[in-house]
Amino acid sequence: MANAGNEIAFKKETVAKLLTRSFKEDKTKVSSDAVVLVTEMLKVFVEEATRRAVKQASSEDCDTVDIEHFEKILPQLLLDF
Repeated sequence: MANAGNEIAFKKETVAKLLTRSFKEDKTKVSSDAVVLVTEMLKVFVEEATRRAVKQASSEDCDTVDIEHFEKILPQLLLDF
């Protein structure tokens, strides 16, 4: 994951490799459109997780987001996605 300013970005090559690791047949390929779509979904997921974790930390009067804040928002986040 690269971070240019506050922009979240994933390398398409990395996403493609992660997708193809679960394929049972070596002949199975992933299209470039699918990689773009999954990359965008990852970006949205990470942005939303960050936003919710920050909100959770803020509701607990914390200045920093800790793993506990992420763990608290994770169940609902996964249900929403």
